[in-house]
Amino acid sequence: MLRRIINRITIPTVKRLPRPFWVALSGFVAALLAATLTGFLVPGTASASPLKPPSQDPFYGTQRDLTHVAPGAPLKTRVVQLSYGDKRFPAVATQILFRTTDQFGKPTAAVTSIIEPPTSGPRKLISYHSPYDAPGSQCDPSYALRGGNTGRGPEFDDIIIGSFLAQGYTVVVPDYEGLKMRWTMGRESAQTALDSIRTAERHLRLPSSTPVGLFGYSGGSVPTGFGADLAPTYAPELRIVGAAAGGVLVQPSHNLPYVNGSKQWAGVIPALMNVYNATFDLNIGQYLSPKGTQTLAETQGQCLINFATKYPGLTDTQLLLPQYPGLLTVPGIPQAFNQNIMGWVGKPRNPMFLGVGNVDGTGDGIMIDGDVQGLATKYCREGVPTQYKTYPKLSHFDAFLPWAPDAEKFLADRFAGRPATYCSGIPTGNTLGPIS
Repeated sequence: MLRRIINRITIPTVKRLPRPFWVALSGFVAALLAATLTGFLVPGTASASPLKPPSQDPFYGTQRDLTHVAPGAPLKTRVVQLSYGDKRFPAVATQILFRTTDQFGKPTAAVTSIIEPPTSGPRKLISYHSPYDAPGSQCDPSYALRGGNTGRGPEFDDIIIGSFLAQGYTVVVPDYEGLKMRWTMGRESAQTALDSIRTAERHLRLPSSTPVGLFGYSGGSVPTGFGADLAPTYAPELRIVGAAAGGVLVQPSHNLPYVNGSKQWAGVIPALMNVYNATFDLNIGQYLSPKGTQTLAETQGQCLINFATKYPGLTDTQLLLPQYPGLLTVPGIPQAFNQNIMGWVGKPRNPMFLGVGNVDGTGDGIMIDGDVQGLATKYCREGVPTQYKTYPKLSHFDAFLPWAPDAEKFLADRFAGRPATYCSGIPTGNTLGPIS
């Protein structure tokens, strides 16, 4: 189904995508979502209270001591109206604040949204990981699904969710960055996504044997890949049948020099510096140049669309004092980056599908093809059934268009138990591993 939908939009959009695809396709996405979700109802009464951003909504938080609360346990529940902007759809979602575990093993909380299909039959879950890529809570998927103004246009979230619902999947959409907005933090994103599945199964009264697929592109590749890595040890009871990750962030220390000075992606550098500083308590202000102080302040708490292309040509050197020639020379940064190398915190026991564009011989403009190859090679050497696909001449945004239907088919085949070929013809790729 998704391939048929994407085919309708590929030709008129891929050739003209200098802007993010969610802006270019606003009218189409809104119309498609309205058509797809008609009749998709979940029993219950949707909250009629005025829509507040997460920072002002008391649902996003708890004063409860979570020390002895089991991961995945629900803390608050509500039923909410699904909307896009001011357009309401005849569908609702159950949102749950649940207990999870942060990057450092401490109890915390996060929100997930559960959208049920209109059809009956055996349950199958998709944990859909939105590429919301944001240090600001106003960008949370749970808020966007309610029609919240996230500062960005509609994105393919709507198409993907609608397509999965139409095929009978229950779609679970976690705010995997957590309440502290820890963007790209592998363990926290993964554990939040896995606990989101736990709370969904508990809410729906499903057995742990219920099949689950993980699906995520770009920032959503982080909970997808790390989720597969950590599931055997963190949530061994879950039956994950497959994980599809596209535009994959594998080793952040490799991506840094790739986006340094980029026209389109240099703005992620100060935004990530903010996130790493807050997460690992690096006191990074003492290492910043005046330009760095100003730029980090400008990107603090923003959505991706507000900073990714705002600083063309920006380099990490410009953000730092002269005695620090690059971000990897700042104390604490290498150790923090080493915590977020995909494939180094565990080994999946489910089949994997990894995809990435290659527009310039290195990668898709932000993610590195050789790193994705290296991850696929590592998985195969460890006995993990893995498929890898590159999308030549396509940038990060453009590669989503062919990747999404490929990923959907991969997961459909895993749910159906169809045979597949793995670990065939995959280039060795880059060497991955901790940096000194």
